[in-house]
Amino acid sequence: MSQKLDDQIATVEKALGERMIDHALVIVRSWLNELGENNPYEQAYEKLRKEYTERFKQWLTSSDPEHDVELNRMTGNAYRLADTAYAALRIHRGLSPDMRAFNKQSPQSVMQYFTFCMNLTEDDYLWLHNISNDADHGAIALMAIAALAKNIRECFNERALLALIEGINAENAVVAEQCLANVLIILAHYDVRIDFFPELQNAFMDAVSSMDDEGDDAFHTLCALVRSVKYNWRDSIASGELKVEDLPEELQSLLELTGEKENMDGVVSWMPATEQAYMQGLVDILPETWVYSALMGDSQERTQQMAIVYLSVGRMDLLWDHTDVAARWLRKQLRDGSKSPMDYINYGHCMLLQGDKMMAYEHYRQARNMCKSPKDFFALYRPDRRQLVDHGIPVETVYLLEDQLING
Repeated sequence: MSQKLDDQIATVEKALGERMIDHALVIVRSWLNELGENNPYEQAYEKLRKEYTERFKQWLTSSDPEHDVELNRMTGNAYRLADTAYAALRIHRGLSPDMRAFNKQSPQSVMQYFTFCMNLTEDDYLWLHNISNDADHGAIALMAIAALAKNIRECFNERALLALIEGINAENAVVAEQCLANVLIILAHYDVRIDFFPELQNAFMDAVSSMDDEGDDAFHTLCALVRSVKYNWRDSIASGELKVEDLPEELQSLLELTGEKENMDGVVSWMPATEQAYMQGLVDILPETWVYSALMGDSQERTQQMAIVYLSVGRMDLLWDHTDVAARWLRKQLRDGSKSPMDYINYGHCMLLQGDKMMAYEHYRQARNMCKSPKDFFALYRPDRRQLVDHGIPVETVYLLEDQLING
């Protein structure tokens, strides 16, 4: 049943991402039926259903541009209804505990509450705000922030995200930094939703503007999040390559506070194994998100810096339109750093896009020689065929190079 619910919320999110409100409401209706006749969401559902039906009839008979604005607004309302009903259904099915309070002096209680509570109150948000600005309780504030971010990822909560955005300008610098990092991750993953929540967009941009550094801190945090995909401190500690004392101070504080500093197995409860996969997902989708565009703006310098960051984690996504940046970085890698077949192939792409076919061929050939077989080489080379053609390389040239490299 849990898996079915997971599938349903994924379908709702996809439908609303395409503004298919009616399709999403069919699933929400089934949730409300399960919650029973006296659930508190019926009125909101009926109002939205009626409004959408009337708007659809108007859309069939006129081309008023305001229809599109209204459709966005209704989609946002549909998200709110779906999110609250989803949270209630999780409690109803026993997938989330029905929590009412927590022990503010107990780190474990704070962590448990902000991770699993589906009905956070204004008093909870006020407590979070106060403790985030309390220099003596920074560690417990960090725990609450980490837990709340995990909660939002499981069950989107507009009010909770606004609380994290508010924390970007907390007086405690470490708390502010962690709020910013979590907000960036969540905004990237819920980008389609955020398009229908202008208040969240405005709050985030206001928070970044209030940092008084033209968004530099936010941009560099974004870069650090992308780089973190290659930095798995849990594995490094397990292998003996890294000591607990080498971890960031705020993470050490968390471990010490929970009594887990000497027991690294306990770290899993704070940063589960799926965290690394989640961060990888961030890298996969980030260039397409609103938050990426908002922090890049029209700055060529930032775009090039982010391109280099993506290169550093083995991704070429942003570099097909910045071959000069890619070429410089790869040239340095081949001279001073790793010399993998993929580095040679990528540098060959850059040369080919810059019109130097001879240099491109030589680097492709170098990559081919490093591979054990033609099959291994083409497993690396062929996925980039479409990108090469889309960026102006004649398909005949691509196949001609392959022909010469098969037996190279």
